[in-house]
Amino acid sequence: MSKTQETVLEIDLKALKHNFDYLKSRILKDTKFLVVVKAYAYGSDAREIAAYLENLNVDYFAVAYTNEGVALRDAGIIKPILVLHPQPINYKTIIDRCLEPSLYNFNSFNKFIAVASEENQKNYPVHIKFNTGLNRLGFKALDIEEIHNKLKTTSAVKVKSIFSHLAASEDLTEKKFTLNQIQIFKTISDKFISKVGYKPMLHLCNTSGILNYPEAHLDMVRSGIGIYGFGNSEKENKHFSPVVTLKSVISQIHSIEKGETVGYNRAFKSDNLIKTATIPIGHADGIGRQYGNGKGFVTIHGKRAYIVGNVCMDMIMVNVADIDCKEGDEVIIFGENPNASEFAERANTISYEIITAISQRVKRLIIK
Repeated sequence: MSKTQETVLEIDLKALKHNFDYLKSRILKDTKFLVVVKAYAYGSDAREIAAYLENLNVDYFAVAYTNEGVALRDAGIIKPILVLHPQPINYKTIIDRCLEPSLYNFNSFNKFIAVASEENQKNYPVHIKFNTGLNRLGFKALDIEEIHNKLKTTSAVKVKSIFSHLAASEDLTEKKFTLNQIQIFKTISDKFISKVGYKPMLHLCNTSGILNYPEAHLDMVRSGIGIYGFGNSEKENKHFSPVVTLKSVISQIHSIEKGETVGYNRAFKSDNLIKTATIPIGHADGIGRQYGNGKGFVTIHGKRAYIVGNVCMDMIMVNVADIDCKEGDEVIIFGENPNASEFAERANTISYEIITAISQRVKRLIIK
């Protein structure tokens, strides 16, 4: 592997396959597998990730918004793509690009049927989302009758799946709540199937649902964060390999005398002679100001170097007083050690936030 000479996000496809294979090993052979590639595949590279997984025979992809699905189609992805939060303004585009919408209330449901009818569609695949306790998006169980009545009046759409989303599947102290969600969804599913007279696919489990609730795997499971290397628990994290590593280099080293300050607003004042290293990454790249003033750290030659002063837009300064390093040396922000979860914990946040925050101006390097 070549020496890092600039800020770069390395994307390890071998780690991606490892995570995919591990999660597949936790489900039955006939259970379909959906990979969530929204938000640039959790901050990495959605086109590369999806193309690689398509070759591994993933069954489905999911994105948050229509333009993300369009980008995948433009990249040549042919597998089904579920759009989790489509907006009515994009319904014609969804049909034009063979995307599949999640319909979660009567506004979205009725408007999509209208557009599909105008476009002379027959049995266009749609996915009906039910709310079982997350209280974010979804129909209520009481809506099944009205959904069925509407479906009877049109041949423009056909329900390909019904699904819901677990609220706390990673938190085993909330097991009672999660089991109740599972039961509510099973009750909804039975009633829906009885009404429409056929069985759509059923899916409920996210990554932690896959790992903790095998009884709820149903016809398909969905994985986002797990695919990218995080199992949401110390027990499970050892089975995963982080897919992305954020690296940079030392641009300059300064000697800071006692009483001197570093960075904007003179936020750091030195109590004694120290060395600082300036690194070309900042809050415009996803390293927020909350990591400044000793909260966040990077790793140089295996040693932690804590951020000094405020995070700048394009740079951070770190304390390297006890590290033998020079300008041009490699810097690890997160990857295997520390991983993104450990890095994020320093600012009281989670891996999801830090990995999805990495700016698109950071060069992506695919490790095949």
